[in-house]
Amino acid sequence: MFKKILIANRAEIAVRIIRACKELGITSAAVYSTADKKTLHTRLADEAYHLEGNTSSETYLNKDKILALAKEIKADAIHPGYGFFSENADFIEAVEKAGIAFIGPSSKSVKMMGSKTAARELMKKHNVPIVPGTTESVKSIQEGKKIAREIGYPILLKAAAGGGGKGMRKIESEKDFDSAFESTKREALKSFANDDVYIEKFIDEPKHIEVQVFGDKRGNYVHFFERDCSVQRRHQKIIEEAPASVVDEETRQRITTAAINAAKACDYFNAGTIELLMDKNKDFYFLEMNTRLQVEHPVTELITGIDLVKEQISVAEGNKLSIKQDDLKINGHAVECRIYAEDPYNNFLPSTGKITKYVIPAGAGVRVDTGIACDSEISMYYDPMIAKLICWGADRTEAINRLTRALHEYQIAGVTTNIQFLLSVLENPIYLSGKFDIRFIEKEFEQLITNHRNLEELNNAAVIFAALMKNSASLKQQETKAITKNNWPGLLYE
Repeated sequence: MFKKILIANRAEIAVRIIRACKELGITSAAVYSTADKKTLHTRLADEAYHLEGNTSSETYLNKDKILALAKEIKADAIHPGYGFFSENADFIEAVEKAGIAFIGPSSKSVKMMGSKTAARELMKKHNVPIVPGTTESVKSIQEGKKIAREIGYPILLKAAAGGGGKGMRKIESEKDFDSAFESTKREALKSFANDDVYIEKFIDEPKHIEVQVFGDKRGNYVHFFERDCSVQRRHQKIIEEAPASVVDEETRQRITTAAINAAKACDYFNAGTIELLMDKNKDFYFLEMNTRLQVEHPVTELITGIDLVKEQISVAEGNKLSIKQDDLKINGHAVECRIYAEDPYNNFLPSTGKITKYVIPAGAGVRVDTGIACDSEISMYYDPMIAKLICWGADRTEAINRLTRALHEYQIAGVTTNIQFLLSVLENPIYLSGKFDIRFIEKEFEQLITNHRNLEELNNAAVIFAALMKNSASLKQQETKAITKNNWPGLLYE
């Protein structure tokens, strides 16, 4: 059993891992940058070590600093969380060579799934449906145009090493191909140091469905059902739920079988996610594999009752999976929303500053995963996500109602947040129907932002009214004291 785990990450995911370590009796060692000195993970960890600097490259993405520290403090394992080093095969190799356990998949599996084109080819060989397109990078504009004509427009041009919506262009017709090809390659090179691109058929009105899979080092596999992650802005998820309301039992059987086959194809172990696009006919296609824990893992935990981080640690220790497929059942429904320090009015521009008030919601079925405390700073150096608010209900309606109630209770001051915008999404009839796709926010944006303004105005009016009532009560109390002092009791009953 591990005695000490170094957590090579920050904020809410670091807090999440620290809490799992404490429950398992494992010493947690956190790292933090200068900007993160007052974040929650530095306070909750058993040990916390300062990495000088603020930028990611100086701190959380500094391989030499992380490895040297892990050796110095005699850590048995490194948990990468998500982002940063979680899908970096070179870092995983270095950890393995240092004789330290990596809480995640092998570097070999990460390499196999790291290239989108290689992953597509691998899936094709293992009978996992892929979106029509190329399984090798496109070498020239002429070659790309020929392939696009064969597939049929519209198409997507995508970075082979990409993710998170970067290095991706939709091309409506051949006249747009040249400029899109050049700009996509430039963005791919800048973002991933690799300008290889490939072509996929554009799927109209798709759902973004993903399956949580798990494997151990003994060849056992399970899935934890599916999630619907279709509510996105600029290809970044903001609301996720499990199970997917549009997935029936027959479709669930097909997509989870494909997901297990995908994991087996690359000899995968530990937590992973198979991401799929599903069209209106419930045909689905492999999109990519995230070789790590996902941001939205809490919704899966709430409907299955399984602590996925503890399971990650156990598998990394060499244990077999603690559960079998037949043991897993879907219990109720869970919805998660990501609360960001950002301004929906201003193209979702990040908002920086010191948190001056922070009151989180509570009550039945409410979970808050956060790395923020009242005096924490939202800096310019990292992702502006403040927290994840996750609510469970006996069914989807109850989960959404609880999430709506909890969002109204959330109080954050010092930065602008997207809370009112999230409320406008949750109250949208299309979202409530479950018949939304990955372009839902794009198509409904004007209505959503109008509702957002209305909600914000109502909220501001409520705050002002509450302040006036408080002030009025204070004045009344002062008047009462004066009246009592002057023996005019009759006026107390006005």
